[in-house]
Amino acid sequence: MGHLTIYQDNYTNSTVISNRFIDEYMHAANDAQLKIYLYLIRMVSARLSTSISDIADKFNYTEKDVMRALKYWEKSCLLSLEYDDNKNVTGIHLMDFAPLPTTPVIAPVPAVSVPAPTVAPFASVVPISAKVNTADTAPAQNEDVYVKPNYTLDELKAFKSNEATSRLLFVAEQYLKKTLSANEVRTILFISDKLGFSEDLIDYLIQYCVDRGKKDLRYIEKVAISWAQQGISTPKQAARLAGKYDKAVYAIMKALGKNDTPTQTEVSYITRWTKEYGFTMDIIFAACERTVLATDKHRFEYADSILSNWFKANVHHKGDIQSLDEHYHKTRAAKTVSGNKFNQFKQNNYDFDILEQELLSN
Repeated sequence: MGHLTIYQDNYTNSTVISNRFIDEYMHAANDAQLKIYLYLIRMVSARLSTSISDIADKFNYTEKDVMRALKYWEKSCLLSLEYDDNKNVTGIHLMDFAPLPTTPVIAPVPAVSVPAPTVAPFASVVPISAKVNTADTAPAQNEDVYVKPNYTLDELKAFKSNEATSRLLFVAEQYLKKTLSANEVRTILFISDKLGFSEDLIDYLIQYCVDRGKKDLRYIEKVAISWAQQGISTPKQAARLAGKYDKAVYAIMKALGKNDTPTQTEVSYITRWTKEYGFTMDIIFAACERTVLATDKHRFEYADSILSNWFKANVHHKGDIQSLDEHYHKTRAAKTVSGNKFNQFKQNNYDFDILEQELLSN
């Protein structure tokens, strides 16, 4: 694709981000969408040209990723795309934000003897037609990008009729070794449509989950949402994320009864146990076993308290744990004996033979 002309309604000699964008649009966009929109603002402010391929190279995206992001912002009415006769993108028009709707202010009816009050200077009356148009163009404020919509059958058919989608669904069925149900196709549509995953990233996502023995689309959806929240938009970024977590992490997760992708907090706990404390896996597994037997909630916090105490007690081997347990039981038994009410009195030693002679002599 050739270079594109990017222009907007109002030009300014600086890169300015509207508060409206931050307040109303930024929270629902993923990492790729945000980067590309901000980059376009920067380019138009500097009067520089760019292209789809240039943007893809700059952020290490595919051209499909870039087009997906541009169409997202076009749906949000923040830009419009211009095409030539061959349907190649030739221009990007950055649009002004729609004006905020305001509520008409009606001055109170004055009493006969009292002058009419002055309308506050910030009040304005908006025509009904203007308010209707603004409502049509404003984005849904309560829309949650991580909640799967109730897609209609028509939307589902349109998604499945796409040639690229057909390939993707075929690959997914090969990985999962089954025919996808309508609800499972909706899940893939959600990952593509709402989360903005490219075909390559969805392919990698399914393969990643299957390699870990997870073929449930509900699990795959949770992983996809986790990746989207962390700004993952390419297979390379997903691979780097997966590489951060070695087999030990997943083994400890499993020992604590966790089957999801580890969160940053959970990884920080495991890193503390393995790196900072230097515990071997058998010691960590021993703490995990005690944790699972003791509680169903807050297991990472519970295991961390056990391992922190063992670290303070200089535990290095499983034999050290046994010694600690024995010392604990002896100390507890001693406290129980000393706390018995029959042992609270002062104990005296009597010579009963002398006492008997003293009694007989009296």
